[in-house]
Amino acid sequence: MRTIQSFVSKYRGRFAPSPTGSLHFGSLVAAVASYLDAKSNYGEWLVRIEDLDSQRQIPGAADQILYTLEQFGMEWDGEVIFQSRRLELYQAALDILTKKNLIYPCKCSRKEIADSSIVGLNGPIYPGTCRNKSIKANINHALRIRTDNNLIAFCDKLRGNYTQRLQRDVGDFVVRRADGMYAYQLAVVVDDADQGITHVVRGMDLLDSTPRQIYLQQLLGYITPEYMHLPVVTNQQGEKLSKQTGAKPIKLSNALKQLLCALEFLGQESPPDMIEADLSYFWQWACKHWRADKIFS
Repeated sequence: MRTIQSFVSKYRGRFAPSPTGSLHFGSLVAAVASYLDAKSNYGEWLVRIEDLDSQRQIPGAADQILYTLEQFGMEWDGEVIFQSRRLELYQAALDILTKKNLIYPCKCSRKEIADSSIVGLNGPIYPGTCRNKSIKANINHALRIRTDNNLIAFCDKLRGNYTQRLQRDVGDFVVRRADGMYAYQLAVVVDDADQGITHVVRGMDLLDSTPRQIYLQQLLGYITPEYMHLPVVTNQQGEKLSKQTGAKPIKLSNALKQLLCALEFLGQESPPDMIEADLSYFWQWACKHWRADKIFS
């Protein structure tokens, strides 16, 4: 069995797209911000393909994402990690939590949960229906982790202090789905620890997930990274820009223009003549002048 690696305290950031389609402007903003924050701090920038959900994947999307990053001049450090090849690590973490008596099976359907719950931050709060029940192994079930009401607190680089009480605000959450797939919350925690990630730069839509991840980090004895959650790019209807809301793929033909648009969205001011520059100069300038404190200014 592999063990979680140990790293020095050097800045290690990451970009972790899902191969459900081509990169769009919203994902480009996240890539640019995470890249610049890492490189401006003389750190490393890793790429991880989060491909656990095989039903949502589009054939060739992972290769297209990596090709797009290359064409935009973004150079990652080390090998690209694919979640689908790391199942033994997720199971090892699940085994640790099981030995601590923190995991229990749950056979509740989404409808049953919705009908017997109040609505919390991310939908219905699981009421603990199966917490103390005995469920036969041959019955289809998910695995949930026991939460408590201890305060989970962290300081986001942009948002400042953020707190949750998991049992009250979220409830016991799924760490392995009924179809056997490891849940995002568990996989991302294991991956960040294994890759020695020290800084996580990602969209504000994942802010509410962070306390769950910190909870798992604490239970598994992992170090908690520093977090910075970016403003989310939205469409004209105010919906988060995503493949589900019809976001158009970024075009490879005008990389520099799109990079400048991403910088502008992130509050960074570039010289008017930057549009005439090449990608190499753009990245040199952007790394030198990156100011995360300007994102919301």
